[in-house]
Amino acid sequence: MYFTKRQLEVLDFLRHYIAKFRVAPTLEEMADHFKVSKITIHDHVKTLEEKGVLRRAKNRARAIEIVEAPQEVADQRLVLPVLGLVQAGSPHVPFENPEEFDVHGWLDRPGDFHLLRVSGESMIEDHINEGDLVVVDRKKSARDGDIVVAATPDGGVTLKRIYRESGRVRLQPSNATMAPMYFDSAEVRGVVVGLLRKF
Repeated sequence: MYFTKRQLEVLDFLRHYIAKFRVAPTLEEMADHFKVSKITIHDHVKTLEEKGVLRRAKNRARAIEIVEAPQEVADQRLVLPVLGLVQAGSPHVPFENPEEFDVHGWLDRPGDFHLLRVSGESMIEDHINEGDLVVVDRKKSARDGDIVVAATPDGGVTLKRIYRESGRVRLQPSNATMAPMYFDSAEVRGVVVGLLRKF
């Protein structure tokens, strides 16, 4: 039995939500989380019911239960796309060179994740080195001090810590030999939540 990436993400979200709140999410909450329509989520839930991994009581809210997952779910890889290169240095337009990387059993939080390979040395004091893969949660907001993938007004994309100061944005390298970059604005393309490195 094959499970799509989205079906695995729905199962993952349900597992984390039920563990945290002790009740299942509503279809509306699931739709909000995945930024899709309620009908789309309903279709995913229905398919997962048909595959025997979910059970849902009719005419009751928050009535989704996860049935003991078949071996196919446990065995199936959780693969994230490597979407290209992000410059840890001067802003750089990243190329898209799709690869895949299996993170099954490693990533234990819900989110919309992808990987970027790091080029440059501006984040070495955060132990992010040339050639590393950073795990990026594709979201548009970040707190001051977060390591982000930021798009700059000149069309570049860079990996830096972000700080909002009066009337401008500071993109701060983690390398004492490099100066911060200042812009009137910068678009957050994602927040770094992990690092993969092969020795």
